[in-house]
Amino acid sequence: MTDLPLSDPLAIAANLARIKARIAEACGRAGRDPATVTLVAVSKTHPAEAVEAAIAAGQAVFGENRVQEAAGKFPGLRAENPAIRLHIIGGLQTNKARDAVRVADVIESLDRPKLAAAIAEAIRKEGRVPELLVQVNTGAEPQKFGVARDEASSFLRQCRDEHGLKVSGLMCIPPEGEDPLPHFDWLADLAAKEGLPVLSMGMSGDFEAAIACGSTQVRVGSAIFGARPYPAP
Repeated sequence: MTDLPLSDPLAIAANLARIKARIAEACGRAGRDPATVTLVAVSKTHPAEAVEAAIAAGQAVFGENRVQEAAGKFPGLRAENPAIRLHIIGGLQTNKARDAVRVADVIESLDRPKLAAAIAEAIRKEGRVPELLVQVNTGAEPQKFGVARDEASSFLRQCRDEHGLKVSGLMCIPPEGEDPLPHFDWLADLAAKEGLPVLSMGMSGDFEAAIACGSTQVRVGSAIFGARPYPAP
């Protein structure tokens, strides 16, 4: 990681090149084509200038946790760069579902019936259909979003049958400090059983292991943009 200032285009370009090289190497070890893995550059809390620097370096897919931040940051970026794609990767409140449908190309945090209903209604009102992933709380952590493991299959059916939603894949965030491989393997098995092609697994510290387990999307933030500039309390 470089020590150049936040949003420095040279630092961001160099970091992106390193991450993409590591993705390619991990795919090589797994016997996979690097084109089958999408890098989602997580730009949450970073300014639009940092995203612009990443775009200039060839990055096109970004992730944001908060809908409000994404709605303030990305419309202007899209106007100049219409090919970029935005993923909402953080927990989503039902009252923000319509905003998420307006701004996102992919919503990765679908995890409960009320949210499914709100997204379905927002899609009807907006006439816009983002790709949807179900987030599974594979570690049963009470502080995290995500449907429970033993409810995941029934929730997928509910999304399809009751709400008319097409779910493309699954997302998980393994517990910090645990071996992520059992979580990645479990999610990959569920995706295969359910016929879901998209697996969003792996972040800055474990994306290579996720690729070995079949991840098709890895979410990397600090290794690209540096430490997040959280406001002082």
